[in-house]
Amino acid sequence: MSKNKSFLIINPFGIGDVLFSTPLIRNIKEKLPGSKVFYLCNQRSYPVLKDNPLIEKCFIYERDEFEAIRKQSRIAWIKKFLEFVSDIRREKVDTVLDLSLNSQFGFLSFIAGIKERVGYDYKRRGRFLTKRIKFSGYKDKHVIEYYLDLLRIINIEPRHKKIELFLDSDQKEIANRDKLKIIMVPGGGASWGGQAYRKHWDKAGFAQLADRLIEELGAKVIISGSDQEKGIVDEVASLMCNRPDKAVDMELSKFLNLLNNAELLIANDGGPIHMAVGLGLKTVSIFGPVDEKVYGPYPLDDSRHIVIKKDISCRPCYINFKLPECMHDIMCLKDIDVDEVFKAAEKLLAGKDK
Repeated sequence: MSKNKSFLIINPFGIGDVLFSTPLIRNIKEKLPGSKVFYLCNQRSYPVLKDNPLIEKCFIYERDEFEAIRKQSRIAWIKKFLEFVSDIRREKVDTVLDLSLNSQFGFLSFIAGIKERVGYDYKRRGRFLTKRIKFSGYKDKHVIEYYLDLLRIINIEPRHKKIELFLDSDQKEIANRDKLKIIMVPGGGASWGGQAYRKHWDKAGFAQLADRLIEELGAKVIISGSDQEKGIVDEVASLMCNRPDKAVDMELSKFLNLLNNAELLIANDGGPIHMAVGLGLKTVSIFGPVDEKVYGPYPLDDSRHIVIKKDISCRPCYINFKLPECMHDIMCLKDIDVDEVFKAAEKLLAGKDK
């Protein structure tokens, strides 16, 4: 295998999924130091890649933007699509690692002239791939392990499995570390749309937990969320006896700096957990319908990352990208007690090392 090969990783999904793919980049660059790695992602995920020194260039693909143009003019859509493909073709990529599970991106890679196209054959969508792995869904092992399997079929044996997230040193904000700072994210799961609430632990639970962290540990608690989650953040704050700080609708770069200057993140299953892992932050994550062995902090080290879950008979119910109707009133989350989350946080903070 030539040491000067070039690779394109395609991942049009959310921040967590994109971070799961960062070990691919490290393994490629270690095996082939002279290689170039390009990345195709969406605009929302781009900030967690833009400062990665191992990436040559990112291509931003916004499905909604392409779809809006298509609805206005099919000719304009074709022109934009071909311009996008030309940008990729110009880089003379040798191999694509397609994580999209979508034949559209296999076709894009084909017309971009990429000869080696590697990915998963999900629901027979791998017809444009030259090397493929049969696949029905993520289960039994972490998504990162699935992604690393793609390296093995191009003769790269992975050695690195950790998420990596880089911040531009010129943009880092230096915070006062004299005060124990804990970030809480009581929302999350935006990619689930109207079902996102099924990832959310009780708001009163977050409020009681925040009060205990302030009163018993002397912590500075910051409750954070997106603009769409402002109502959740405000409700948690209103249920508290103490007054927390709130950080809502921040640019992702600002949120990353907030995490980077904290001691601990407590959050529902979602992207913020994996951002924190990539920054070396300790985490307490709360998992309901989703299998933490597949989508949780990785690699799981209970001295730095503790997952809170309830192993009731129907959990996990999110399997092969399907979420069935809940017949048990989300007891997998409602049965989680404030005390066990507090004790997990207390345990991780005992050493106070980041």
